[in-house]
Amino acid sequence: MNLTSLLSHPIFACGGNTSNFLAFPTWYEYLPSSTGPTCTPSLASLSDIWLIVAAVIEILLRIAAIMAVGFVIYGGIQYSTSQGSSERTNAAKSTLISAVVGLVICIVASVVVAFIAGSFK
Repeated sequence: MNLTSLLSHPIFACGGNTSNFLAFPTWYEYLPSSTGPTCTPSLASLSDIWLIVAAVIEILLRIAAIMAVGFVIYGGIQYSTSQGSSERTNAAKSTLISAVVGLVICIVASVVVAFIAGSFK
């Protein structure tokens, strides 16, 4: 199986759903695609590698956002099981604040990367 036949496989088909924040983009999201039935991505120049890097960064930011949501849940569990202990309550609040700040940073950074890479598309 060569690279061309692998990229023409339906799992790698162009036009993935990235309008939803929870949907992961493909590594070739911002590359220009060839016209035709296979819709395979093509590297037109060396500068297209930056578009691949932007897509990988966006994937990593979305993974970090999912992890931040996990930490929000973890902080909520810590807070609800602190039983009034000021040390544990403060630690839970700190976890919640850090997780929410991290989530906001991930969302903003992902939007910025998508905007910048989309302008080069």
